[in-house]
Amino acid sequence: MANHAYLRVWTRDFSMETMIPEFARFLTTAPLSASHETFEELIVQAVDPGEAPIEEWNLRPLKAGPAQVAAMAAQHLNSDTAYIAGATWDLWSFDIETLKWQRKPQPLELTCHGPDYDDGIAASAGHFQADLGFEHFFTGHGGLLASGSSSNSSKSSKSSEPFNSSEHPVEHTFRQWMAAGNNLKEYHAKTRENIQQLFF
Repeated sequence: MANHAYLRVWTRDFSMETMIPEFARFLTTAPLSASHETFEELIVQAVDPGEAPIEEWNLRPLKAGPAQVAAMAAQHLNSDTAYIAGATWDLWSFDIETLKWQRKPQPLELTCHGPDYDDGIAASAGHFQADLGFEHFFTGHGGLLASGSSSNSSKSSKSSEPFNSSEHPVEHTFRQWMAAGNNLKEYHAKTRENIQQLFF
């Protein structure tokens, strides 16, 4: 299973009293998809991830913004609770099978960890966390963008060996395509645009 990339944020004087207003501010920073500029769901999770959610809202019909999401979260204000808002944001995605780029909505999950949720996981996982989706949106597939990799290189860099050692025909075609023309340069540019989205 592909790894995900995460953004973790800690704030000063975080507490049960401040976490919902701060969560609302965190939500306002999210660069939501141009085709769906509101939040799609809110999950209220008590105690730890092993417990069933105590509330789940489908927000699509409501076209809920940060203030509405925060108001709904505040209905279940507890220090041992996490609040998980789901949305989408636009990222460039490269389809290895078709060898084409698409900029399309991808899942974005924003979480507020209560101070006592999951034995105080906020201390290590962040008071607020963003699940940004698959890490290859920002790092490239299998070391392709590793330092030293180049479309003009006759030998692969050591850091990209795991990718280049694959015998899968789709990845072989992908490597051949990347070696042609300005394809690798475009791959760098699209990945850089995705990275710039992180500075929301």
